[in-house]
Amino acid sequence: MDLVLRATLMYVAVFAFTRLLGRRELSQMQPFDLILLVVIGDLVQQGVTQNDLSVTGLMLVIATVALLQVGASYLSFRFRSLRPLLEGKPVVIIEDGHFIEDNLKRERLTVDDVTEEMRLSSIASLEDVRWAVLETSGRLSFVRKEA
Repeated sequence: MDLVLRATLMYVAVFAFTRLLGRRELSQMQPFDLILLVVIGDLVQQGVTQNDLSVTGLMLVIATVALLQVGASYLSFRFRSLRPLLEGKPVVIIEDGHFIEDNLKRERLTVDDVTEEMRLSSIASLEDVRWAVLETSGRLSFVRKEA
């Protein structure tokens, strides 16, 4: 039972920390971000399993984390009011060709980050963008102005 409680506590803690750290796709991570992710994973494992290296303990921890993830997914699906808390909300970064500075700051994005994504989406000019939205997945999506 101790393993289940520690796994539950770690799940909630990691969920909270990832929500606080912001949205960044794995493909956008810097090398340090990836190293930090691996270190956090190792620290979480040590905190959850401590000295229990048994297969039974491992299966209990995996089952607990899997059930918590399925439960969070179900709650998000079933209760629309919980979606912003569990999944976040999309954030408009550009509107009618103009950056929304407050949203850039809140999401810790730079103009260079956004213009790089524009180029990757074959958008040459800021004036061509009606909206740029930072999706809950961490990806930027663009809606072009109609000609």
